[in-house]
Amino acid sequence: MALLLTLSRHTSVVLAEVAFLLILIAGVWMIAAELLPQRWHTMRMVVAGAAFAVSGILLIVAAHWGPFG
Repeated sequence: MALLLTLSRHTSVVLAEVAFLLILIAGVWMIAAELLPQRWHTMRMVVAGAAFAVSGILLIVAAHWGPFG
C-alpha cells in the first residue's frame, strides 16, 4: 500500500523550521535541567528527549515527503 502524502516546498520548509526550533528548545531545556536543582531533573530530561524525538520525526517527514531534502 503506497502512502500518498505530498507536501509543498513551503510546508516542508516550515515543518523543518519547527523541528530545528524544537532542537534548540530541547538543548536549552537540557542545560536548564543540569543547572537547576535536582528536584525535577528526570522529568526535565524526559521532556528534552521527547522534544528531540518529535523534532527527528518532523525532519524525517519534511525530508522524505517534501522537497526539503
